[in-house]
Amino acid sequence: MASAVALVQGASRGLGLQFCRHILNTRPDVKVIATSRFPDKSQELQELYGLHQNRLEIIPLDVSNEDHIAGVASQVKEQHQGMDLLINCAAMLHPSGKGETSLAHVSAEGLTTTFATNTVGPLLMAKYFQPLLAKGTGSFGRQGEKPKERHASVLINMSAKVGSITDNGLGGWYSYRMTKAALNMATKNLSIELGRGKSKVVCASLHPGTVDTDLSRPYHKGVPAGKLFSTELSVQYLMGVIDNLNIQDTGSYIMWDGSKMSF
Repeated sequence: MASAVALVQGASRGLGLQFCRHILNTRPDVKVIATSRFPDKSQELQELYGLHQNRLEIIPLDVSNEDHIAGVASQVKEQHQGMDLLINCAAMLHPSGKGETSLAHVSAEGLTTTFATNTVGPLLMAKYFQPLLAKGTGSFGRQGEKPKERHASVLINMSAKVGSITDNGLGGWYSYRMTKAALNMATKNLSIELGRGKSKVVCASLHPGTVDTDLSRPYHKGVPAGKLFSTELSVQYLMGVIDNLNIQDTGSYIMWDGSKMSF
């Protein structure tokens, strides 16, 4: 019987789908809620449901629509007493599918659409699911020995190395870089607010490495040998990071190998 709950937002493909698969295959005590805009269009997600019908729940969710997020949160609250892990995975490079290589390619529409999915959506997920996260069982992460070092749940925002202002030496990709940098700030803010009181939530931004997904595939040419990860390998590393998070790590920007990045 599942005693913990994990929700993966953006679960129809890529890292989100693999997070669902990994947790279901390695954590028999966890029920997984998979959300995406069009889950019926993901054959792999539907196949995963066929293998784990007792522990996988699939819910349509448009992360760019606040009313939809609020409605799904209410639905989940009716069925579950708490939530132990929330992973925000959905992301887009740009509505065109290509990053802006120069200022001439920047548009208000492109920026607004990318921010809605990459930054605003994850923050609103935190807003509406925080009451459930506060009631988590502490099943994920590493608990401290003292009561003030213990946490109820873990909130993960999938970021990217290109969101680091300090590390930016190439420029370009205005929308994607800006949305991920803003997401890191949102994570830091969340870590402060949700780190107060007894029911603390550990909040972290994670960089998954360069992963073989639809988003990054057009840019694999320059990736050094051995630095292009499969989704399976990346999620294996990331779950290792998540399992070792404690309250001292909250607000951090962490690489797939556990090292911390500069904002």
